[in-house]
Amino acid sequence: MPYYRVVGEIPRKRHVQFRRPDGGLYAEELMGEEGFSSDSSLLYHHHLPTAIIKAEAVEPTEAGRLVPNLPLSPRHLRTQDLPDGGDLVTGRGLLAGNGDVRMSYAATDAPSGLYRNSMGDECVYIATGRVRFESTYGVIEAGAGDYVVVPTGTIHRWVPLERVTAFVIEAAGHIRPPKRYLSKYGQFLEHAPYCERDLRTPQEPLLVEGEEVPVLVRTRGGLTRLVYRNHPFDVVGWDGCLYPYAFNINDFEPIVKGIHAPPPVHQTFEGPNFVICSFCPRPLDFHPEAVPIPYNHHNVDSDELMFYAGGDYTARRGSGIDVGSISLHPAGFTHGPQPGAVEAVLDAVRQGHTRTSELAVMVDTFRPLDLGPAGLSVEDPAYAWTWAR
Repeated sequence: MPYYRVVGEIPRKRHVQFRRPDGGLYAEELMGEEGFSSDSSLLYHHHLPTAIIKAEAVEPTEAGRLVPNLPLSPRHLRTQDLPDGGDLVTGRGLLAGNGDVRMSYAATDAPSGLYRNSMGDECVYIATGRVRFESTYGVIEAGAGDYVVVPTGTIHRWVPLERVTAFVIEAAGHIRPPKRYLSKYGQFLEHAPYCERDLRTPQEPLLVEGEEVPVLVRTRGGLTRLVYRNHPFDVVGWDGCLYPYAFNINDFEPIVKGIHAPPPVHQTFEGPNFVICSFCPRPLDFHPEAVPIPYNHHNVDSDELMFYAGGDYTARRGSGIDVGSISLHPAGFTHGPQPGAVEAVLDAVRQGHTRTSELAVMVDTFRPLDLGPAGLSVEDPAYAWTWAR
């Protein structure tokens, strides 16, 4: 993260004695990225964060298997048809993925157990509902439109306050704001579509007592359930530049041009070999001869996966795309507005229509995406042929 935060109690200097009221030492834990040569935070625990008393392997399920996108084809996946189940960790239905990123969907009102993803960062987009994100860093209250970015190795849990639906992006590395939005020292620049004031972080420690506490851990070797002697939520304070945060898609400030702009203007985050973009309501292109709708395009180096989160998708009318839909356009295909959409938008402009209302999250990957069982189970098999109607 680009700026330094302090929450709770910490000593004046790093790595010095910091004593509890009973005279014992707090246990210091350094969370650091890239071999401790990048962002880090120091957390101060009541108990040793290393004290585990049991470990057991957790068998993977077939629900996590990916298959190639063959025959190569545009896809329409209807997440709104997936059943509720599990929680925001165990209830994830795998939609698509590759060695860099996996995308899933979850719908649930059940709280999760404690979880730690040690393979990479996660970005969880809350599509509907409200949820309390609890972690060793503290609490973030999140709701519809929030991206919650969870750093690698963070022990956390999700507690829905009502039924929640979520689009989950799991990286095999770190998710960060695009470098072009930041100064060389990490501050958001004036041209960036959001800034530090838009990010919500834990404000105070979350202290929970408990013994023999299980934590599900995902590593490159598989799933393990570790049992900790004491509850991991025993941090009295922390400081640094590495922590979970929330950013609401409605705080993204769209970049508007006179003539239609390409998808990079919507970029919100970047990860290893992929980007995340936010398509938000915005003024229509204002050149007098503009065609204010995406042109046919062929992203020759990327697969493009779009989660349609809200609004009216004028350009996709007639395709079956609706709120909750996901479109996948592989690098091998040209795609664009549905037949008749351009004329319909130009007619709407002549009648005084001046804004878009679409809300969507797009993930572009630089390696091909394979398909997950949850996505295939709700595929619309007629989608690829809708441009030929």
